[in-house]
Amino acid sequence: MVERTSKFLLIVAVSVCFMLILYQYVGPGLSLGSPSGRSYSEELDLFPTPDPHYVKKYYFPVRELERELAFDMKGEDVIVFLHIQKTGGTTFGRHLVQNVRLEVPCDCRPGQKKCTCYRPNRRETWLFSRFSTGWSCGLHADWTELTNCVPGVLDRRESAVAKTPR
Repeated sequence: MVERTSKFLLIVAVSVCFMLILYQYVGPGLSLGSPSGRSYSEELDLFPTPDPHYVKKYYFPVRELERELAFDMKGEDVIVFLHIQKTGGTTFGRHLVQNVRLEVPCDCRPGQKKCTCYRPNRRETWLFSRFSTGWSCGLHADWTELTNCVPGVLDRRESAVAKTPR
């Protein structure tokens, strides 16, 4: 008799837990009423009124966000990719050298982390990133370090390429 009672209590406890979990997942989608008396769709405000004490720290005008820049890969333009830790920078940097469809794709050799990304008409790099030049300006260089370092590194690389016999 004791076994039947314990099995019955176990079944009831499991059923109650199941119903609670079911209510947590399904209940919010149903219009079962809310404590405030308003419907669920009225309570769900996607754009609440902003906090009057909140001050925007950075303001980006729409024309700046929507501006288009012309990048001439066959000319002298260079993309400098600033790698920021913990932001998906490694994934995006790898995507730049491996998955972007280019006239002359980057040459990525197995076992190496660096890829050579040359312009279509000459042996100069168009991408300055961790995956094309390595950590040339130091590990996790910030904007200031890159601004001061990139022109010198590119000049040294181009002069080294010019000195090598073809």
